[in-house]
Amino acid sequence: MNATTKFSLDGAAGSDSSANAPCFDVPAPSIPTAPADGRPLRILVVEDDADALATTLAAVQALGHWATGVTSAESAMTRYLPGAFDLLLLDVGLPGLSGRDLAESILAIERIPVVFASGNALPTTALPGCAWLRKPFTLDELNDVLSAAPLQPIRDAA
Repeated sequence: MNATTKFSLDGAAGSDSSANAPCFDVPAPSIPTAPADGRPLRILVVEDDADALATTLAAVQALGHWATGVTSAESAMTRYLPGAFDLLLLDVGLPGLSGRDLAESILAIERIPVVFASGNALPTTALPGCAWLRKPFTLDELNDVLSAAPLQPIRDAA
């Protein structure tokens, strides 16, 4: 039987650091869950709330994936390299350049799966081929959206 704990930023069970930060029951860090096909995704997480970023990174890693994060779209543009990531997990309401604007900029360089995370409902003009994750999301919801993502960047036909 796998031990589980309520993950929080300070390590205390059940603490709530930020209203924007998801809180998950996750396997103990020493026993990560492997992705269904055994291949971890390389994920760039862009979230301006530091607590939500740290919690999301820990959740992604608990699911057996590799992740790195930045707190702005501008930082993501300098961190992003074509082929370096399998998926983008973007907050929509970023200061300055929005998550949607960031996605459009990166999708102009490379077709890569994008998951938007927001407390708002799915917009009527969502970008085609992009998934939507409603905050606060559960670990199961995160796992479902990551499991549905293609493992290779989506390439446009040349």
